[in-house]
Amino acid sequence: MAASRDDIKFLSNPNLGNSRNKYCRFRKFGIKHIDYKDADFLLQFVNEQGKVLPRRITGNSLKYQRRVATAVKRARHLAMMPYVADLLK
Repeated sequence: MAASRDDIKFLSNPNLGNSRNKYCRFRKFGIKHIDYKDADFLLQFVNEQGKVLPRRITGNSLKYQRRVATAVKRARHLAMMPYVADLLK
């Protein structure tokens, strides 16, 4: 009698190796300019503490990750975004 998939107890997560492919949303949607005055858009690339998320998490290409970081820094300088926050989102 063979055990079905429901009967098998996994020691680790069976979906561990099945990750989605990351993509650069700027290249996919053809966004050429990142506006530092659009703070709501830039909040997608910042964690709860106000730190810029790395490329390996956001999936941005190097070119656009640099532009995002520059836009976040400019928005912070003009007080459109906080430098440090307890719970930003």
